[in-house]
Amino acid sequence: MKKRVNVFISLVAITAMLLTGCSGAGGDTNESAETPGDQTGKKVKLTAIITKHPLTKPLAEMEWLQKVEETAGVDIEWQEITADWGQKKGTMLASGDIPDLFIGPNVITDADFAQFQGLFQDLSGMLDQAPNVQNMFNEKPDTKVIATQSDGKIYGLPKYQRFWPATASRQFINQQWLDQLGLSMPTTWDELYEVLVAFKEKDANGNGDPNDEIPMDWPGGIGGYFNPAVLLGSMGITLTDGSGQGYFVEDGQVKNFLTDDRYKTMVVFLNKLYKAGLINPEVFTHDYTKFQSIARGEGDTAKVGFTWGWVASDRFGEQLAKQYASMPPMKVSADYAGELSWSYDHYSLNYGTNHIVMSAKTKNKEAAMKFINELYAPEVGMQVLFGSLGPNIKDNGDGTYAVLPPADAKMDPGTWKWTSTMADHGAFYIPDTLELTLGTDMQEVLGQSEPLEAALDVDPDKDVFPGMFIKYSTMDNNAMSLNNTNVMNLAESSFAKWVTKGGVEAEWDAYIKESEKAGLKQNLEIMQKYYDEYMNQN
Repeated sequence: MKKRVNVFISLVAITAMLLTGCSGAGGDTNESAETPGDQTGKKVKLTAIITKHPLTKPLAEMEWLQKVEETAGVDIEWQEITADWGQKKGTMLASGDIPDLFIGPNVITDADFAQFQGLFQDLSGMLDQAPNVQNMFNEKPDTKVIATQSDGKIYGLPKYQRFWPATASRQFINQQWLDQLGLSMPTTWDELYEVLVAFKEKDANGNGDPNDEIPMDWPGGIGGYFNPAVLLGSMGITLTDGSGQGYFVEDGQVKNFLTDDRYKTMVVFLNKLYKAGLINPEVFTHDYTKFQSIARGEGDTAKVGFTWGWVASDRFGEQLAKQYASMPPMKVSADYAGELSWSYDHYSLNYGTNHIVMSAKTKNKEAAMKFINELYAPEVGMQVLFGSLGPNIKDNGDGTYAVLPPADAKMDPGTWKWTSTMADHGAFYIPDTLELTLGTDMQEVLGQSEPLEAALDVDPDKDVFPGMFIKYSTMDNNAMSLNNTNVMNLAESSFAKWVTKGGVEAEWDAYIKESEKAGLKQNLEIMQKYYDEYMNQN
């Protein structure tokens, strides 16, 4: 974290890996227990919850997972959650009636560990049963830092997936629509407004229907991936991992954009767009699947003009992807002379917090650890992320592997991955020595990241909040968790109202006071203290 990040060099390095495969001898660390199951040879019954993508097929159809369970000698009864986990989780944890295992990105949070003490298993004294996890900790020490609580206990294990670029969100505009209407790519917010008006009024997709274009769309939230908070980079704010709760660092000061005047400026602009009919009227009611399907259009006819996403093929589908161009950040106004920035997501994309957690009530902890150990084997890790050997990954027979294209030629690689396996939601480790040639979507994401390179040349000492590396005390975790719930309830409802109906300028001062009353001021004080301590230690 303490060295200057040069995104261009990182992209070149990853591109080289894509073209030639990663060098290195990569020993076999797939260490398994000699005898799966219990002493009678029967499989041990376990229960588990996974939070998975709505596109992901049933776990029973994942060949790699069945083999992992077989090798570990377990038979897992899965509960597969695709929506509303936050609501379901609170009730479940309060009851104390929980499954043996939880899998998913931060499926159980550090705040949950603090609030429900005694409910989750401390794994720190059990790692001798999981040599693959120990290997990850040794080769990538940051993973152990991420996993270890301030008291030295380990309740949740992270992931490491190695290949991802420095940001999750790219900004796309329909270049074909621009060309057909004789327009240039916008470089300021005012220019974007004029372009979106033209998209709406001039039958930009040329199908004779002047009312079917959606000039702008996003999945409905404020921050996080693929949401309009990245526009704050137009005024110099560097988000960290999407800043889903608004927190960011600027010149060593922990701040929250939800009460920053630059956020108010952005909300005013979005309301201007909404009043002009330039934003999808269902933006705050549609789910991610609907958001994705709308952008896929109808055949060769695109529907969405401007949006954010991972890569064009994933956002718009293979058939329409060629119509879209990736954009650099825009300036807030023509006379803005400050630096442009974006969302720096390297750590949240390549690492992950609490991707697998064990219940303290698990009757057969040894069997659960055998299963965990198998998940972290390198050859399993790549299958957790990209799908099973055979249909999704080719074994070249010489210790190297290659991600295969989708079986359905009409499907983009990103959708294929999310459909086929746990993908990024899984718990796994992919060592730097594993020789794996990636698919076309990962090559695509590198090319489409190029317009963002300058904005992502950040200084972690000043610009990046090291969130997953900081561990808070139980008292502070509990306080921050409650405060964040209150702050976000206020922020989300206010944001939706202000974008669709206006009123942010008149209500801003009262909103600031309400945010402080909800606990934001206390959270900033807590986070600043821990941030300063972390930076002084590193």
